Amino acid sequence: MANIKSEIILNVELDENRVPEKLNWTAKDGGISNEEAKALMLSVWDSNAQESLRIDLWTKDMPVDEMKVFFHQTLVAMSTTFQRATQDDKMAATMKDFCDYFAEKLELNNKD
Repeated sequence: MANIKSEIILNVELDENRVPEKLNWTAKDGGISNEEAKALMLSVWDSNAQESLRIDLWTKDMPVDEMKVFFHQTLVAMSTTFQRATQDDKMAATMKDFCDYFAEKLELNNKD
């Protein structure tokens, strides 16, 4: 049986101060080709060091109100992923409660 590989490509265009101006990504298996993004968060687990490594980038024209919605949606997705990965329904529900609180305090009003 052959190993199957899938590739995700992230391209970051920087200004002269190395601040992201453009973010694009490609995931051919997902039907995404050079799509523009305003922000990205990537977490990778280093099992040897037992630590999470992150890349958090956003373009300088990412609106703050969109960043708040992006964070809220990311937190909701993380709570769903946590439940699927651990089957810990109680903690997942607690995380979702926090997501509701987060949205309420930011006055997102179910925009997402």
